[in-house]
Amino acid sequence: MKVITQTLDSIGTAVVLVLRTLRYLPSLPRQRQRLGEQLLFMGNATLPLVLILSFCIGAVLALQVGFSFQNLGVNRYIGSVVGLALVRELGPVMTAIMVVGRIGSAITAELASMKIYREVDALQTMNIPPERFLVLPRITAIALIMPILTMGSFVAGWAGGAVVCEVVPFIDLDYRIYFRTLTEFVTTDALMDGLIKAEVFGLSVVIIASSIGLNTRGGPREIGQSVTRSVVASIIFVLFINYFITKALL
Repeated sequence: MKVITQTLDSIGTAVVLVLRTLRYLPSLPRQRQRLGEQLLFMGNATLPLVLILSFCIGAVLALQVGFSFQNLGVNRYIGSVVGLALVRELGPVMTAIMVVGRIGSAITAELASMKIYREVDALQTMNIPPERFLVLPRITAIALIMPILTMGSFVAGWAGGAVVCEVVPFIDLDYRIYFRTLTEFVTTDALMDGLIKAEVFGLSVVIIASSIGLNTRGGPREIGQSVTRSVVASIIFVLFINYFITKALL
């Protein structure tokens, strides 16, 4: 019962944080510098890892599908399987997990440190709402950068699959045939579904990280505990909500 109460309390706190943050949307043009800093940080911190991870996932997926298809005579459809799997599921989910590890943890650690060392209280004393100064630029930045990260994930995964199809002897599929079948099955609607998923995941991760960071209590030891709790909660939430978003988009 205590766990359920704590979970509901955390959800309520996050919802209140979002509502308070949305009140300050008109002030966003005056925060261009902070928004630019967050965009730069999120892109530099995550894009290289997303590209490497997605390339490897696409390569392994093509290898597994090629092994399964080798006796069926349908190797030419490897591109369609890899393309749809990355767009509809693997790309958005793996990008979100990278965002949790690189961005969500950093946000929680920074905001928790500011809360522990009374910097958030100092902002409030100066009549600067933390939701406007600390949360709004981060939420806006992840909303803008998440589609770029996700598209990079798609392209890198497709490229990984194409390389494997070319170099693995038992697959022996020309990359032009691979991409031809990929483009036949990966439609604009499928791409949009993947981007919508990723956008929801990215916003959820930043909201959870900000909420946990700003509600940290105690001393320096609690900063690490908040980061751990943020990462675990974000991953569980992404995997849990993934089913409902997928069902809604089908």
